[in-house]
Amino acid sequence: MAKPLQFLLLTLALILTLGLTACGGSTTNSSPTDSKGTTSGGATTDQPKQSTQEQVTITFQNIYPDPNTPSYKMMMKIVSDFETANPNIKIELDSLNTDQQKLKLKTQAASKEVPDITIVNPNEQMKPFVDAGLLAPLNDILDQNGLKDTFLTGILDYYTFDQNVYALPDGNNTAVVYYNKDMFAQAGVEVPTTFEAMIDVVKKLKAAGIQPMVIGEKDSWTGSFLFMNILLRTNGGPGFLQDVLDKKRTFNDPAFEEAVNKFQDLVQAGAFQDGATSFDYNAGENLFKSGKAAMYFMGTWATGGIDDSSVAGKIGAFKFPTVGGKGNVDEYMLAPGSAFAISANSKHLKESKAFLNYFMVNYPKVNFDLKNAVGLAQKVDGDFKAAGYSDLAMDLLKLTENVKGGDLAFDNMINPGTAQVHLTSIQNLFVQKKDAKEVAAEHQAAFAANSQ
Repeated sequence: MAKPLQFLLLTLALILTLGLTACGGSTTNSSPTDSKGTTSGGATTDQPKQSTQEQVTITFQNIYPDPNTPSYKMMMKIVSDFETANPNIKIELDSLNTDQQKLKLKTQAASKEVPDITIVNPNEQMKPFVDAGLLAPLNDILDQNGLKDTFLTGILDYYTFDQNVYALPDGNNTAVVYYNKDMFAQAGVEVPTTFEAMIDVVKKLKAAGIQPMVIGEKDSWTGSFLFMNILLRTNGGPGFLQDVLDKKRTFNDPAFEEAVNKFQDLVQAGAFQDGATSFDYNAGENLFKSGKAAMYFMGTWATGGIDDSSVAGKIGAFKFPTVGGKGNVDEYMLAPGSAFAISANSKHLKESKAFLNYFMVNYPKVNFDLKNAVGLAQKVDGDFKAAGYSDLAMDLLKLTENVKGGDLAFDNMINPGTAQVHLTSIQNLFVQKKDAKEVAAEHQAAFAANSQ
């Protein structure tokens, strides 16, 4: 079973005095020394005084390519503040969408040229990089400035191997269905409480000339994320993939085959936009944020961007419904987020660690100020309502208080070889209908071949 996450989104204090301490001496690159300063967001941090130092460039590979999103604005704010405080250090951004970044990192890892700072995903996705010795342990920077205590209880476990933390996560999310209230009213439909009712809503929206749902399935994890939520229901609760790993069950299981059929029912009902596999994550989400679709299934990290779009104030969210009478709507696809890792072979290891410590210390405060602090992996010190967070954000914060558990994404649970077959198999269901037994057999064959 997946370890439960502690959804502690409000805490008494985040640490008001934060220091960026020296990381040790070097004959080539001097590390910053301490001097107090204050960020424009109001958080007190230790800002290094600079003497004459060698100019250093750190490559920061990230998944915030869209300048219109709060996440991009957050990144630029923190990077700018750090560069101002450290004029000898330049942060060079390599901004990609999720699937592009995963592919590029895989190529870079093969040649042992991992960027100074990059993005990895929890558990099985990051394990090959750890096993290959490509990532630097980050225990030391967690011990600086009280950083470790800012993270929610248990969240770092997903990024820990042999008692070493190798990446620092950005989020701790649950998956929900966002919906456009005006479009629901226009079509005369209500929030569905069963999957069967959801199919009916799709058909009525289409009849009213409204695009029912959108997805960015060019980034194949998006379809998998939705499929796995259906499997969470048809299985009657969490644990299917763990049972497969433990060799208690196989993919040739009625729960898995039923999930395939139900997923195809949604596709065949015309839920998704034409050419869904040609839209990447950002393009799919932008269709929803520009008012061109009624529903969007995604993790709660999407909330800030939705509230910063043209449909702000028109959006609600509902729990994914039961499927065939099975499942608990308070169990979710849980998404410990993508995470920031540092190359073990970085030529500027001390500076990279100094920047990542600074970035994560300031991450909650800057996101909070941008109204983008729903679903963070860190504790947030602030009154969300007083800060003007939307009704949508407040509803989702309350929703997380009642999470009863759930499952992790497929590619966070199963080895990368099997995961890639799974992602491709589910993506193909957007193009053509397939027999569920054939899909299950594809999965089982891949698992057997990659589990020797």
